[in-house]
Formats: sequence, structure tokens, C-alpha cells
Amino acid sequence: MAKDLIKWSNLPSISSLQSEMNRMFDRFFGGWDLSEYGSATGAWMPPIDLSETADKIIIKAEIPGIDPKEIDISIQGDTLTIKGEKKEEKEEKGKNYYRMERRYGSFSRSVDLPNSVNPNKVSAEYKNGVLEINLQKKEEVKPTQITVKVS
Repeated sequence: MAKDLIKWSNLPSISSLQSEMNRMFDRFFGGWDLSEYGSATGAWMPPIDLSETADKIIIKAEIPGIDPKEIDISIQGDTLTIKGEKKEEKEEKGKNYYRMERRYGSFSRSVDLPNSVNPNKVSAEYKNGVLEINLQKKEEVKPTQITVKVS
């Protein structure tokens, strides 16, 4: 029995193979809390919320226990980066730890910004462990209200 040749165009593409592998890993690791493995390296990533209004982009990052003076916020090109370090408290003698779940170490979070953001009009405020960054939009992209005249 002879084997038929299959045209290359009929074979599954690499992207569909990658998608299937991603689904397989998602099913296998689904429900596992893998965040603990990042703490072994000292790296952690604070969670962020990203929202938009008519005139600004708002980024909120949970970074409790960090001195606001130790937070570095920078914009390079179209990327905003938040960096800092949460220092571990000194170990007290005579204390037996049964569990340590709080994260320590340096972190870095980067967010791609849309072209509509004015990098010269950025403000940041730290309150109750939450860093809020307000990025004003450029004037030309803000919506303008047009009134309709009635005749």
C-alpha cells in the first residue's frame, strides 16, 4: 500500500500547534497556585488595575509595606515601568516561623501605553499601600462635544 503525499499547505500550522500546547498546559496546571514558586527567587509582581476615562489612563498597583520614596516610576518610549523593593523584616531571635507567605524582594512591572498618553503630564499618589498613577491624554485625542443647533 503506497503512502499518499500530503501538500504542505494542508498540514496544521505552527501557530495552531502552539495554541494546542498552551491549552494542554492550561488544563494540566489549572487551579494550581504557582505564585509561590516566584518567591523562591525573590521576585514578585504586584497586581495592577488599568482603567481609562475620557481624559486619562489610570494605573493602580498594590504595593503595601514599601516606602513611597523607594518607588521608581519611569516612562521610556511607550512603556511605563514601576520598580521597587520590599525589604524583609529582620528575623527576631527566639521566634519559630511556621509559615511565611508575605513576599519580599525587588519587583518591576511594565505597562505598554497607548500613543494617546502625554508623557509630560503624569502624577502619582501612594495611599494605604496602593500606588495610583494618572496619565493625562493628549489634547488632540480627548473627545470634543459638538452641539447640534435646532432651526
